[in-house]
Amino acid sequence: MTTEKINLGLVCGGISGEHEVSLVSAKNIQQALNRENYQVSIIAIDKQGHWHLSEDTEDWYSQGSVKEIQLNLDKPIVSAQSGGILVDQQQHELTRIDVFFPITHGDFGEDGTLQSQFRMWAVPYVGPDLWGSAIAMDKDVSKRLLKESGIAVTPSLTLRAPQRLSFENAETLFGLPIFVKPCRQGSSLGVSKVETKEEYENALTQAYRFGHKVLLEQTIDGQEIECAVLGNEYPIVAEVLGEIVPTQDFYSYEAKYVNEEGAILKIPAEIPQEMVRKLREASFKAFRLLECEGLARIDFLVSGDQYYLNEVNTLPGFTNISMYPKLWEASGVAYSELLDQLIALAQARFQRDHSG
Repeated sequence: MTTEKINLGLVCGGISGEHEVSLVSAKNIQQALNRENYQVSIIAIDKQGHWHLSEDTEDWYSQGSVKEIQLNLDKPIVSAQSGGILVDQQQHELTRIDVFFPITHGDFGEDGTLQSQFRMWAVPYVGPDLWGSAIAMDKDVSKRLLKESGIAVTPSLTLRAPQRLSFENAETLFGLPIFVKPCRQGSSLGVSKVETKEEYENALTQAYRFGHKVLLEQTIDGQEIECAVLGNEYPIVAEVLGEIVPTQDFYSYEAKYVNEEGAILKIPAEIPQEMVRKLREASFKAFRLLECEGLARIDFLVSGDQYYLNEVNTLPGFTNISMYPKLWEASGVAYSELLDQLIALAQARFQRDHSG
């Protein structure tokens, strides 16, 4: 007995600063999908927001480098309608998507914007819904919720444009160095680690280019530990945790995605088992608290016997050096099996939410 293939819409690219990384993640996912189960349509969003339809990432992939990858803009521009129907510019139906798999990191892809579109079209999609995506994307909001629930977070202060706390006051609050971050960005875009007044002022200016909210954050001298979470109502946390050891000043965008020698990934993380237990429990709690479903990577800083939750990533990278799939592989879930589970979770949530 043959099972009809799922028509999967792999959505990537986008207008954020993480456009190129998203394309690399999509290539890895496409290569790992079991073609006996899926008919894959690649929907690559260019930097102007146009959707281009293709059947293979090789149509736009170049050399495997984040810096070199770019879209083939000759591919047809499409739009979507209710029920996941993709149409061309003359409104002719091209295909119907059964499940969308967004791997669109950053603004307008990971922040709830794209998820709200999928919801309007009434089609299942992988990852948290629009509420979980938006909450987790805003570091200010997520930190306040986590802190109120008793989960330790990195000490921070939120500024709103045009606020500019003086360097002297920031140093009094947090000591040096200080991290300056956009509140609603991922992959360390716009993040600076500063020690002088000049660096601080430049960092504020840079961070405000990404939005009207900026986070000043205390530097925690400790280990960077990451946890992988999978599931809907009953999420599970990967048994194996990972550790990031930056070879640069901090785990920057360059270190995460461009320079394969920018950081050392230790799997499993070199921390005591009691700390592993605490971080897994905190990850489970944070995932539920922030309304996440599908998947998330939870990042911590560990200093001695104290941990601080640093960030929740709802569409983590799937490149060949990304931690999320590596942690599940180390925990006994192969890459292709992980993708199957994510797609099944998307379908299960859709059935749950539309059963009435």
